[in-house]
Amino acid sequence: MERVRRMVTEKPAVIFSKSYCCMSHSIKALFSDLGVYPAVHELDQMPRGRDVEQALAALGCNPTVPAVFIGGQLVGGESEVMTLHLQRSLKPMLKKAGALWV
Repeated sequence: MERVRRMVTEKPAVIFSKSYCCMSHSIKALFSDLGVYPAVHELDQMPRGRDVEQALAALGCNPTVPAVFIGGQLVGGESEVMTLHLQRSLKPMLKKAGALWV
């Protein structure tokens, strides 16, 4: 759990993903389109990725990927992020965290 807490504070935006997950891909594409370069952790490609996934589940991430953190805080998965984007709340949140400059 402590490892995950450290990981989510390494950059203003952090995405936990799996390389084959289409929902994760859509969130990474959205952030790229917005000009945000998050730390992306591909759980299926990292050592002890299963442990990280279990810690994310314990934090309330369901499903565990994608799990998006902005400013060190859990935002949620794809539906939460897309909802924020459609409500025009995502960009201000990213700006406040220092992940978006424009």
